[in-house]
Amino acid sequence: MSLYTISPRLSFGDTLAAGVLAQCGSDPLDLAGITLLLPNRRTQRTVREAFLRRSGGRPLMLPRLLALGDLDDDEMLFNGFQGLGSADGAVEALAPAIPPLRRRLLLSRLVMAKGDETGRPYTPDQALRLADELARLLDQVQTADCDLGRLGTLAPDRYAAHWTRIVEFLAIVAQVWPTLLEAEGCLDPADRRNRLLRAQAVAWQQVPPHGRVIAAGITGSLPAAAEVLAVVARLPGGMVVLPGLDREMDDDSWQALDDSHPQYALKTLLAVIGCERQAVADWPQTGEDDPSLADPSRVRLISEAMRPAQTTHRWRDLSTGAAAPLDERATAGITRLDCPDQRQEALAIALLMRQTLQTAERTAALVTPDRDLARRVSAELARWHIRVDDSAGRPLAVTPPGAFLRLTATMVAERFAPVPLLSVLKHPLAGAGLEPAIFRDAARRLEMAVLRGVRPGPGIAGLRTALLASEAVGGDDLDGLAMLLDTLEQCCQGFVTLMEQDEASFADLLEAHMRLAEALAGTAAMPGPLRLWAEDAGDTAAIWARDLGDTASVLDTIVPGRYPAVLDGLMTGTGVRQEFGNHPRLAILGPMEARLRHADLLILGGLNEDVWPPQTAIDPWMSRPMRGEFGLPQPEQRVGHAAHDFAALFCAPQVVLTRAEKIDGTPTVPSRWLLRLDTVLTAAGLPRLGCRAPWLSWVSRLDQPDRYDLGRRPAPCPPVALRPRKLSVTRIETWMRDPYAIYAQYILGLRALKALDEDPGAGDYGTLVHRALELFQRRYPQALPADPYAALLACGEQVFAETIARPAVWAFWWPRFERLARWVAQEETARRPLVRETHVEARGKLDLGDFLLTATADRIDLLQDGTLAILDYKTGQPPSDKEVLAGFAPQLPLEALIAQSGGFDGVPGRPVSDLQFWHLKGNTDGGEARSVKTKDKPLGELVTEALDGVRGLIRAFDAPETPYLARPHPERAPKWSDYLHLARVREWSAGEGESE
Repeated sequence: MSLYTISPRLSFGDTLAAGVLAQCGSDPLDLAGITLLLPNRRTQRTVREAFLRRSGGRPLMLPRLLALGDLDDDEMLFNGFQGLGSADGAVEALAPAIPPLRRRLLLSRLVMAKGDETGRPYTPDQALRLADELARLLDQVQTADCDLGRLGTLAPDRYAAHWTRIVEFLAIVAQVWPTLLEAEGCLDPADRRNRLLRAQAVAWQQVPPHGRVIAAGITGSLPAAAEVLAVVARLPGGMVVLPGLDREMDDDSWQALDDSHPQYALKTLLAVIGCERQAVADWPQTGEDDPSLADPSRVRLISEAMRPAQTTHRWRDLSTGAAAPLDERATAGITRLDCPDQRQEALAIALLMRQTLQTAERTAALVTPDRDLARRVSAELARWHIRVDDSAGRPLAVTPPGAFLRLTATMVAERFAPVPLLSVLKHPLAGAGLEPAIFRDAARRLEMAVLRGVRPGPGIAGLRTALLASEAVGGDDLDGLAMLLDTLEQCCQGFVTLMEQDEASFADLLEAHMRLAEALAGTAAMPGPLRLWAEDAGDTAAIWARDLGDTASVLDTIVPGRYPAVLDGLMTGTGVRQEFGNHPRLAILGPMEARLRHADLLILGGLNEDVWPPQTAIDPWMSRPMRGEFGLPQPEQRVGHAAHDFAALFCAPQVVLTRAEKIDGTPTVPSRWLLRLDTVLTAAGLPRLGCRAPWLSWVSRLDQPDRYDLGRRPAPCPPVALRPRKLSVTRIETWMRDPYAIYAQYILGLRALKALDEDPGAGDYGTLVHRALELFQRRYPQALPADPYAALLACGEQVFAETIARPAVWAFWWPRFERLARWVAQEETARRPLVRETHVEARGKLDLGDFLLTATADRIDLLQDGTLAILDYKTGQPPSDKEVLAGFAPQLPLEALIAQSGGFDGVPGRPVSDLQFWHLKGNTDGGEARSVKTKDKPLGELVTEALDGVRGLIRAFDAPETPYLARPHPERAPKWSDYLHLARVREWSAGEGESE
């Protein structure tokens, strides 16, 4: 038998290539006659690049590279194994693997038929997630060579009731699934791979190949692959090259290995091959003396850190001298970065990769199983215009075509609600057959006219109703937006019709959705299909959509509302690789492929527990005892594979270990491997791993400005000629409390936009209540109707009916209006005998020289005694008497000033005897009437003080040097303002100590 190992200190791919080239000498045909078995297709590229590096760039006839984990019959026949087919036809007669999407949908149908533990059927998206776990279980069963038929023999009385039901279902799957596969004329991928591997092993046993066969980098985690390696090891020209076998481990530890240990898979493989560990030789041409490699003590350090728990007591020997000592050479070239959060971790990694490019020909790779970290690093590298090759690719769902498909489905499912609708209209792929600039402009105008504020009615019809009711558009603009809605309706009509049904065929939904997406993606210059399915992401999306369309009929009918969730689930697992434009010296890799790939700097990122190593996931289909009884490996096997990858990568010459101390604000736990390394280093009397260069300091300073100015309170001083000469009494209070808001509104002319799809706010409620009460008073100015409450409700219904385009307003506020209407009816009944006449929404003004004071009083009552009472309706909290008397709530005193002067239209100038707030809460009490209590101060004096206050404001702001300060007295500032962000209050208030 010929078994070799390559030390983890060495670059596996380069060392393998060097050894193969040395064996072949100068004969290129000898190299071409070698068959090289590798773990998977990704490692084929790695080894191919290694051969090219070792050849110095000269042309080579490379060995035949065969990916053992991704074996198929075409590849077998292409690589010269025709003898197998002619022997018994086994390969030619082998059924194809079932397409992945079809398999997922078939399993989903089985899960939906089962239902949950209460018997209720799963929704299609729930069933799809469970089907993925069921497919994973089937793969594990077939990989481990377990018999599906034994699922029914698991003793149900040993387990909880819900596991019993699951076992019963699995027994049904064991009977039904093979029948389904036979009807499909297919095999499960794992089953088919096992058959191919075993057929290959039999073929080589019967007819050994003419050339040499070298199996390299394979740990034998697949039992069928281990059988192939056992055959290869015994072939006349066969060799098996193991990755990083630890031959120095003591026998006690070797015997105590469990499936979470990095050497466990290799130990199992050696047992299958029938070879002792010490019989494995070093691969020739290793270049062990290269000074750029890590010191051999690095291998011993990681071996000590990975000791099985049963022998960790031997760590004490490191300090007592009973074992060979470790010195600082073991940690030379290793840096550890514990970053405060994931953003800083990603930025530190990006800086390390960017620094690598400063040295010619130097390469760097980030190795991590954390996809979020990988995406963050890619984004940070973009600041230097660097695009990095991510071997896992980007999820299809987040690419432009994938996102567009998801957004269009959600838009129709949510009946063209503002947020999903705008997400589609503003997507780069949206065009609806128009010029892109024209379409974008129309989308923005539709947003301003209809989509901001409270949600319109559902569907295109609701948008049309809201558009016609909008005061923001008219004339040609209205016609143009109506045409946009017509175009949108034409694009979506078929899909909308299906989505409005109680049930619909998934295949029909998918077909209609694809037609919608293609129609919306078109522009005046380019058809939709050419835009939607363009470039790498579009090509992947087109293949995915084609494959899904071919198998969509499997799912039968679904509730259309679940279609977007099903679509999301079906996109899961589909990645998009960016083939061109990536930097040639940087890469983001998964742990397994990085193990065989060379890089001058390896950055091992995301070293937190449950990330690397991964969390041992809970299997919804089998408990741990059930897996053990059935013969399946425990979830810890994944930890062992991850540990093997980490141990190999740790021995590279230059390694940076990174982790985030917090993720999304939650403290994290360092990876168990880091904790073990700390323990071993402490036992050996060595310092723990750290960072000699101030990377974290550089990270914190990268985006730090040279000078940080907290900013100053805005104090604009516009020319006096531009300052407002007319304000309403309600804005006088704002003028006093926050002059900057007056500057922004009346001088800059800025108005706040309403939020998208906002909840009906207090402003909407207040407007509706004011209008309803106004209508009631105008209908019944003298005598009240027989039933004031019913009459007031009728007025409210008329006002609320005008909001039919926004049904949320009615649903949210009408119950409150009903409660306050009962209180108002009772209050009116008691108040009317005291009132001679009532004036509602009375407009008034008072000329103060070169300044005009205006007002619109909610209600002014001329009382029987000839005096006036001014009422102000407040649906929010009215100001306190203290604020009114102090002059910080001058609205009612100023309205009294105008009323006494005869400034209100139709209202005689009379003394004011009462200032009253009606707090129209709409709660269980309905409302509350409260008169301003002036204590010992006559009301006339309060009015005079208000006039003096206004004149003082006018004089002050008529001085050119008086600025419009933002919130000059924070304790008296308005409770809310539309201009806080514009005034940058949070910046300068931090320096002034203002509390927000």
